[in-house]
Amino acid sequence: MKTLKLAVLTFLSIAVFSCKGEKKEATDQEDTTETVETVEKKEEDKTITLSFALEPKSDSKVSGKVTFTESEGMVNMVADLTGLSEGEHAIHIHEKADCSSPDGKSTGGHWNPTMEPHGKWGVKEGYHKGDIGNFKADADGTGSITFATNEWCIGCDDDKKNIVGKAIIVHQGTDDFTSQPSGAAGSRVSCGGIIQ
Repeated sequence: MKTLKLAVLTFLSIAVFSCKGEKKEATDQEDTTETVETVEKKEEDKTITLSFALEPKSDSKVSGKVTFTESEGMVNMVADLTGLSEGEHAIHIHEKADCSSPDGKSTGGHWNPTMEPHGKWGVKEGYHKGDIGNFKADADGTGSITFATNEWCIGCDDDKKNIVGKAIIVHQGTDDFTSQPSGAAGSRVSCGGIIQ
């Protein structure tokens, strides 16, 4: 009887220690895998966000906020504005992040690093990298626009894509997409420098 008990205890001890060893090894492997996946995910999901205010220009009351977010090769822009007249207004990226002049003209012309004619974004005839387009303001003067492209980047080394050092300009009127060099959009009513 003692021999049977001793045999059973020995068998159970071997089984328990074997399971513990396997469990620990499996746990170690799982932890290593999770750590590697987490590191890779952080590198792939690198997101850059840049937000700034828009200030009134040309004796307007137009102000707002713009947020650029870059993730996985795409840049998304969201602009929210108040103080606009009801109707359509043009919004563009201009050459310089200098909003010092009262009329916003210190920002220069449209950002056009590829030397294309002014036009509607995406047309084969050509367009400026800063030709975002038009958006609508409602009766209480608020408006917003969302725009996404892989033709921009935030702070990269490519001068034909990097929006940092440029400015957002909101115009009083509508971009007609044909008049050169800027779409006959009227006075510059709001300005914000894209500074990182």
